[in-house]
Amino acid sequence: MKNIMIIDDSKDFVAMLKIRVENFGDYKVDGLSEAKDIISQVHAFKPDVILLDLLMPGAGGLDACEMLNNDPLGRVIPVIIISGLDNKTDKIKAFKSGAIDYLVKPVDDLKLMEAIKKAIEHKTEQF
Repeated sequence: MKNIMIIDDSKDFVAMLKIRVENFGDYKVDGLSEAKDIISQVHAFKPDVILLDLLMPGAGGLDACEMLNNDPLGRVIPVIIISGLDNKTDKIKAFKSGAIDYLVKPVDDLKLMEAIKKAIEHKTEQF
């Protein structure tokens, strides 16, 4: 079983995405509505992949990536940015911050499933 963490300020989006990801197969999903405590949550849940909203009040997706990059456990967890914004500048910022993929809302199930599988393979290749 793989652990997937979803972080998005919309609790409804987190709940909907949690159901979708759990329906893909053998995934345990944890959802958060803010990124400020991401490090403590990562250490508690030990996700294999993080699905992270780009824009959130307080600590946004890029801030969360920076926090993860400064943590020994956090820096090895693949991050997929999910955003309502589809522009080149935000995509470049996301990849520079360490994200391995960038998906635009609404995300269809096939793209989401492929991105999660690719992220898990990426993590496995690192070890």
